[in-house]
Amino acid sequence: MYSKNSILYVVLLATLITLALGQAQIGFYQTSCPQVETIVQTAVQSAINSNPTIAPGLLRMFFHDCFVNGCDASILIDGASSEKTALPNSLLRGFEVIDAAKTQLETACPGVVSCADILALAARDSVVQTGGASWQVPLGRRDGLVSRASDAASLPGFNEPINALITKFADKNLNIQDLVTLSGAHTIGTAACVLFSYRLYNYNNTNGPDPTIDPDFLPTLRNLCPNGGDGTRRVALDTGSVGNFDTSYYSNLRNGRGVLESDAALMNNPATQALVNRFLGIRGMAGLSFNVEFGRSMVRMGNIELKTGNQGEIRRVCTTTN
Repeated sequence: MYSKNSILYVVLLATLITLALGQAQIGFYQTSCPQVETIVQTAVQSAINSNPTIAPGLLRMFFHDCFVNGCDASILIDGASSEKTALPNSLLRGFEVIDAAKTQLETACPGVVSCADILALAARDSVVQTGGASWQVPLGRRDGLVSRASDAASLPGFNEPINALITKFADKNLNIQDLVTLSGAHTIGTAACVLFSYRLYNYNNTNGPDPTIDPDFLPTLRNLCPNGGDGTRRVALDTGSVGNFDTSYYSNLRNGRGVLESDAALMNNPATQALVNRFLGIRGMAGLSFNVEFGRSMVRMGNIELKTGNQGEIRRVCTTTN
């Protein structure tokens, strides 16, 4: 029989090894702040009930945070040249939700929960609020001390070819399946016309549209985004299912109805195309569960370049370093 002390020693040793390897862990705040998940979930739920566009905003914010110097909440820092000011981050939304959750957590358990962990939980809760499945979020991240707009160049671009996207994901130790799975986040949310209208009129100086766009879908997009029209107008990324976390995004890709070029590009590569078909359960292919795989890929992305242990800090306010 093992003594209680020996069992506790094994648990403590496993925890220390996990942190030394730079991995977050399930139940990190179980003793120090057991109400953390409830507090974040309540803040996210309240915000999305008031404004449904907050859900894709928080999900995208986590993605943009993790791809730039790791999942360290550097995206939240204010400043004249911080990440928040970079062009790809200019339309992010939901910062006030993270601030609200942080304020409550500083009252409940001051100096304990990182802004990085709040963002990771908020991204998960946004998926759940829009009909997706939940997953356990490993925690224990520390907040970063550096936030530079110039570092946002590592973010995958809306108009990048498939090989460039694969490379940028591989640089973060994410594979092709992670790319196709995490792109599925576009099952919720919208994009501004300015990000894709070039595909509708004079694509690559051809004086015509991107030939991969479904001809029956083209008039719909042109009506929403007239040539020379309002570039800030928002258009659903997942036509017909903008607020539901489901696989219709992949159906739209297969039917030539991907809005962003980076989404449509998933059909331009045999490996990524095969994964799209697997999420749709195409006959003759081994199916994949989008809900299951999305949670797994989010955990993998959530481990990018983590700061743990004595690295970074636990910010008192998410918009500024201590």
